[in-house]
Amino acid sequence: MRPESLQSIALAVAEERSVDAVLARVVDGLAKETGVALVRVWLVAPGDVCSSCRMRPECPDQTKCLHLVASAGSPKASGREKWSRLEGDFRRFPLAVRKIGRIGASGSPILVEDVAVDSKWIARPEWAKRESIRSFAGQPLVFRGEILGVLAVFSRKSIDRAQFAWLRTFADHAAVAIANSRAFAEIARLKEKLELENSYLREEVNVALAAGSVVGEGPALRKVLEQIELVAPTGATVLITGESGTGKELVARRIHERSPRHHRPLITVNCASIPRELFESEFFGHVKGAFTGALRDRAGRFQAADGGTLFLDEVGEIPIDLQGKLLRALQEGEFERVGDEVKRRVDVRIVSATNRDLEGEVDAGRFRRDLYYRLGVFPIAIPPLRERPEDVPLLALHFVRLAAKRIGVPEPRLTPASVTELQRYDWPGNVRELQNVIERGVILSHGGPLRLDLPLRSVRVTPKSRGSERAAEPQFLHEDERRHRERASVLAALRHANGKIYGRGGAAELLGVKPTTLASRMKAMGIRKSQDHHS
Repeated sequence: MRPESLQSIALAVAEERSVDAVLARVVDGLAKETGVALVRVWLVAPGDVCSSCRMRPECPDQTKCLHLVASAGSPKASGREKWSRLEGDFRRFPLAVRKIGRIGASGSPILVEDVAVDSKWIARPEWAKRESIRSFAGQPLVFRGEILGVLAVFSRKSIDRAQFAWLRTFADHAAVAIANSRAFAEIARLKEKLELENSYLREEVNVALAAGSVVGEGPALRKVLEQIELVAPTGATVLITGESGTGKELVARRIHERSPRHHRPLITVNCASIPRELFESEFFGHVKGAFTGALRDRAGRFQAADGGTLFLDEVGEIPIDLQGKLLRALQEGEFERVGDEVKRRVDVRIVSATNRDLEGEVDAGRFRRDLYYRLGVFPIAIPPLRERPEDVPLLALHFVRLAAKRIGVPEPRLTPASVTELQRYDWPGNVRELQNVIERGVILSHGGPLRLDLPLRSVRVTPKSRGSERAAEPQFLHEDERRHRERASVLAALRHANGKIYGRGGAAELLGVKPTTLASRMKAMGIRKSQDHHS
């Protein structure tokens, strides 16, 4: 065994990533060396075949032993024998028993330069004589102080001390390769497990998201669904507009799920909830030390959404001085992390949503016109719930069932009178408010008829006249009147909640909107949180 040959084999072994491939490289490579008759590797593993093991009487501890895991050689006298087989009398060696077991237990190598002189180390002297075995070399496979197993070489040529020392070095390299291949195998196992868990979690999320399915059969909603089916397969940017609580995020999710990107992530960014100074970091990420508090590298939302969809909720809240950076990332498909000079490319589809009049924001100089056009290639306007009363019964029944199942109570009956009352209500908080009202009603009903406790009764539409058999004609409002009523609705909710915005019983919950959305609406309306809402 020449040093250069051992070095070449070691390099080939180091290139492998699987345990089986590493072991095959070790034994096959050494077996091709001049004079080598048989090469074998045993690795320490738990005891498994103790009841049928030939060495059971000699075994001091059945918890673990040496398992034969690789074998290669060229029989000389018995051409029909297969020395690559892993079964047979020596497929297991008890630790500390015979020469292989002693090496595996102590970590000390053994060299028998002439087996004819020192035959006590050979289990089968007749086999050694028949195959002209001259020397035996056994080296422990040790990695970071742990004995992994034993490498054994039976040679028809004499193995001297210098070759034995080189074999020691080779065994060290082999031990590292075995440990690394085990680590790679563990990483692959964990990755597979993670993928399975992610798949499971996606199923769980899909079940949970059923609570927010797009429900309804009216013509207004059918038009929205038709638009989704048209644009989803394309890569076009979509701008979803509509009042708070109309289900813009559900439309974005439906677009993603029906797109070719559905197997990649949908990453959501609520632009209204990001502090101004963190916008760039949130979108594009940062490197360690880029600013105070940047303790490690962090990937932004663009990188997380690579190959998938990035949903920019409340996109109208992005500060105008940062809109240019967003536009460049959209146009060029590349960006730089904060504090970094490396350009990173991503393939991201943008779907955005807003409850603001972006055209008005553009005219007022608060939103870039070029970004508006870039985001609004395909606009989808979601009508408010008051404009589609025909969908209220289906939505109400859907939310009754979901709330009852989630809370763990019998489903209350949705009476015709309740449906009529729900259809006559103006729903300033739209579908989100309806869901909150229904859940509150399910709690109050105790399994009987659904009891409604509609908030902000002052904003109801005028009911149909007494004695009329036909539904009232659809109402329309001037924009000024709509804004006036929206402001009145917010003020009424604040009075009802004693000025509280967040949490249970807060104005945001009463209106069926997110607290951050309500805060931004109050800011746009000039309503201060500290303002006296009891007047």
